[in-house]
Amino acid sequence: MLDNKVLDDIARRLSGAMPATAKAVQNDLEKNLRAATQAVFAKLDLVTREEFDVQRKVLARSREKIEQLEKQVAELEARLLKD
Repeated sequence: MLDNKVLDDIARRLSGAMPATAKAVQNDLEKNLRAATQAVFAKLDLVTREEFDVQRKVLARSREKIEQLEKQVAELEARLLKD
């Protein structure tokens, strides 16, 4: 999930883009925009950068292992065909 600072920044930017007449209710507007933004991101089912990096490393290790096993299978098949 996104960091609270990021959500606060997004809400602040969105409320800052509002017309001057809406500035009077800026605090309420920021709270509502922050809640709405957080709800949208929650629905997107996002992962953190740390989770992404961990999964990328797991995938790289898995690919290496698959390549190693494919090589072993090819060597075993070659031996079986020789005999």
